[in-house]
Amino acid sequence: MADPTPVIDDLCAESDELDSLVAELEPEQWTLPTPAPGWTVAHQIAHLAWTDHSSLLAVTDRSAFAREVEAALTEPGDFVDNGATDGARKPPARLLADWRTGRAALADALRTAPEGARFPWYGPPMSTASMATARLMETWAHGLDVADALKVARTPTDRVRHIVRLGVRTRDYAFGVHGLTPPFEDFRVELTAPSGETWAYGPDDADDRVTGPALDFCLLVTQRAHRADLALRAEGADADRWLDIAQAFAGPPGKGRAPRGESG
Repeated sequence: MADPTPVIDDLCAESDELDSLVAELEPEQWTLPTPAPGWTVAHQIAHLAWTDHSSLLAVTDRSAFAREVEAALTEPGDFVDNGATDGARKPPARLLADWRTGRAALADALRTAPEGARFPWYGPPMSTASMATARLMETWAHGLDVADALKVARTPTDRVRHIVRLGVRTRDYAFGVHGLTPPFEDFRVELTAPSGETWAYGPDDADDRVTGPALDFCLLVTQRAHRADLALRAEGADADRWLDIAQAFAGPPGKGRAPRGESG
């Protein structure tokens, strides 16, 4: 069984990098709009704090997490936005402190989780490594939105390899949430890492293939950019369809982002 320590370490590093962007913000900067409609910088950090809390409950208190799921079912279209809105009302210093405390507690819980443990979630149950990967994906994606609001360019790192792996593994899930039958055959996915390495998944002789920059693949599966604005190439009808619907996160299909020429 794979050691989850590397992905937990990378999750902490990703969180620390985002923390450095918001730690010294002026109060008015917390209200800057981000690319997510209706969400400010404060909403983005509040969402991370809220999902870290939910994740901590899933790892440490399944009964409490089950109650959270029941509450979510009473407002299926709004519970994510409501959680972000509630947190964004806090004073920035309190919101930042709560996010820091929550993510540290989650990291500690993941590091001490029993080997082979699986935790409930809003989608399929997750292992320790999968939970840490999902949190890294969300932290990275929402961090991009924060950076966009602050007009800061972030340098991509090879930490995105975890998001790439998750995006590849959730191929069938993406087809399923769109009411489509997943392809029977595996795809070949070959991506260029920020470091220049090649990351490859699936059989080398697969008929359907996806190639391009790993960063662009991560932007696609987190729906932070439209396919038309990315340098990803698909060979085969099924692979082409996948790039139109890919998502690495649990829940219903996301609306995604409009092409650059249509935004704003």
